[in-house]
Amino acid sequence: MSSMDVPADGSGSATTRARSAAVRAVSVPKMTWVTLALMTTSSVASLRAAPTMAVYGLACVFLYVVPAIIFLLPTALVSAELASGWEGGVYNWVAQGLSKPLGFLAVWCQFAMTIFYYPSLLAYVASTIAYVIDPSLASNGVYTAIVIMVLYWTGVWVSSRGTNAVAGLASWGLVIGTLVPGTILVVLGMVFLGQGNGSAAPMDTGHLLPAWTGLASLVLIVNNFLSYSGMEMNAVHVSSLKNPAKEFPRSMFLAMGLVLLIFILPALAISWVVPADQLSLTAGVMQAFDAFFQYFHIGWLTPVIAVGLVAAALGGMLTWLAGPSKGLLLISRQEGYLPPYLQKLNKQGIQQNLLVTQGIVTTAIALMYALIPDVSSAYWIFSVITTQVYLIVYLLMFAAAIRLRRTQPDHPRGYRAPALTLLCVVGLLASIAALAIGFVPSSQFGGGSVWTYIGIIGGGLLLLGVVIPFTFLKLSKPSWRQPEPATGEGASA
Repeated sequence: MSSMDVPADGSGSATTRARSAAVRAVSVPKMTWVTLALMTTSSVASLRAAPTMAVYGLACVFLYVVPAIIFLLPTALVSAELASGWEGGVYNWVAQGLSKPLGFLAVWCQFAMTIFYYPSLLAYVASTIAYVIDPSLASNGVYTAIVIMVLYWTGVWVSSRGTNAVAGLASWGLVIGTLVPGTILVVLGMVFLGQGNGSAAPMDTGHLLPAWTGLASLVLIVNNFLSYSGMEMNAVHVSSLKNPAKEFPRSMFLAMGLVLLIFILPALAISWVVPADQLSLTAGVMQAFDAFFQYFHIGWLTPVIAVGLVAAALGGMLTWLAGPSKGLLLISRQEGYLPPYLQKLNKQGIQQNLLVTQGIVTTAIALMYALIPDVSSAYWIFSVITTQVYLIVYLLMFAAAIRLRRTQPDHPRGYRAPALTLLCVVGLLASIAALAIGFVPSSQFGGGSVWTYIGIIGGGLLLLGVVIPFTFLKLSKPSWRQPEPATGEGASA
């Protein structure tokens, strides 16, 4: 993510900044707009969210396209302008546009959202593994909690060793965990329908829009905002294009098309074979594969696909473990936002104390899977909290972009987003709407307590997005600053 970049202080004259920008433009190797589109696709697209939208059948097209237009596109174009003018990622964008404390809040939320992201990601992994061992385990909360804890702490151990072995696993994620399984799923689905089998979900024009049963019928659209998050990560490459003004929008439109195909087609394929009332939000992908493989008498492929999906998900987890926490560490060492204990590094120069502290909280959340009877309900709750916290980042980013365009109109930018203010307003309104809708329980929760749901979501958002970061800001001291980290410091941590 963009928070991985070292924060810049933004100091120096306009001439100096212009000269630095010119030097960077000359020295940065060029890439094609198609390459950037593929990079963006690989960082955003995933099969994990497919079951969430598959319950809506044909209406999933609408539920994916709308947030792509009102959230994905503004995020991509606005972050491209910010990245081409200010180094340091979202922290420096918000710090320059609004204030340093709000910059810390932005990068904190990037980090904090992973606290709920890991349990939901690993719950998906647990359900996938279950189809290799015993499919009935996919809905077992105790099993899910154990898998989450074991895999997370294994990831912390691997990351703390400072190994580069995970890079290859993560880089193959798009191919082995998304493109190949996604293509197989869609092709099998088309053959299944082509042989005269009926679709489990209606595929007529009367079902293009989700049935309106109140706000609850549209709640699942919130999860799509998180599905599209991360566009700002590749905005840093805008200066690598030969003609950013023309090529970056072209690249983003291609990426958006590819992402939509990867999201929509597998979701439709799942809806063709698994009835909505039987679909698990964590195990839905494997449910569909298992159903297709059994129909075509190739059930032996189920564990093969499961291994690919698990490998890709674990590669992504290891990448996220190293990213947001490192960005938070770098900023905290420069500005003194975190206590020295959390800033300590082990012998490999890894922020082990920060990862372990995060792991303790993640473990506590994982135990909730054992306490909440319905694994899909737990998965959905944690996904919504993740989205709510991450939306704070985008609210701050859009507000900072508007202010920077007004206060620093002459600051060198490699790319200027067209109608930036309009894009930011659309992005802000979409983010606010998503925040509000996130407090409405999904129709899948039928008999659950509405106020309990609101309390859990609101409590998670308030704790992670307000109480903890502002407590750190309140307690921060100049003595906490450690701007020159030394490898091996804190080896005893």
